[in-house]
Amino acid sequence: MANKTGEHNLPVHSSVGGDGVHREWSRFKFPRSLINYGILLGILLFFSYSVYYLNIPLERIMGMFGRLGDLMADRYFPPDMDYIVDLGYLDAIIETIQMAYLGSLFGLLISIVLGWFAAHNVSPSPKYIYPIARLLTMGCRSVHEMIWAILFVTILGFGLLPGVLALTMFSIGFSGKLFAEEIESIQMGQVEAIRAMGGNHLQVFVYGVFPQVRVAFTGIAIYTWDVAFRAATVVGFVGAGGMGWYLKRNVMQIETERVAAILISIVGLVVISEFVSAWARIRVSKAK
Repeated sequence: MANKTGEHNLPVHSSVGGDGVHREWSRFKFPRSLINYGILLGILLFFSYSVYYLNIPLERIMGMFGRLGDLMADRYFPPDMDYIVDLGYLDAIIETIQMAYLGSLFGLLISIVLGWFAAHNVSPSPKYIYPIARLLTMGCRSVHEMIWAILFVTILGFGLLPGVLALTMFSIGFSGKLFAEEIESIQMGQVEAIRAMGGNHLQVFVYGVFPQVRVAFTGIAIYTWDVAFRAATVVGFVGAGGMGWYLKRNVMQIETERVAAILISIVGLVVISEFVSAWARIRVSKAK
């Protein structure tokens, strides 16, 4: 059925939610529905073209799991669990935790400053400092932590220092953007009040910005530590120390039972870290 302007009216339904708010919804109208279906069709066509161009044999995927099971049973089972309770490997676990802690700590401290500078609404200089801070944050985020580790190992040699620096750069890129976006969503009334009283940029941030984002910053910091710890378990594969170095050594020596045990220990530590991080996030959310 068409209205006076010639447009077709589509069914409109209304309902009252459990909170008593009246809501209405309707189907997409003509140009919008055509655009949506066109985007979906384009995604499907690109997927089909990618599979064809890359010559991906989809029929072999289902058979992959059987071969993977046979490989695990023949070479990786039973895992050599005695190897991971060796004092040398336990020291590597402690080094990995320390490396993740230092990398995330340094990265978070730098990210607080960068997040402040990269937030357009409170940046000390939106014309000069803001684009530089944004560029630094994007630069750290655009490079994978393994590439950072390779770069620092090449410059500084093998050891934990390259791993700490790689995780620091990773944490800056990961949390800096989140900090800046959180600052840009604050209420500006408190900020404007401190500015009107003659407060400088640091006073505006300490008394007008930070109290509004303190809880959010704590949650981001916990999540950053969680992600940094996962990255710390493997950066040693390129010579940055920790558990990853043991993983690389046993892979190169084809000690498959030890590799299986190391992988189990990595998964176990990541699961424990996830539970601890989830508990901390719940405590932070309750403190809001």
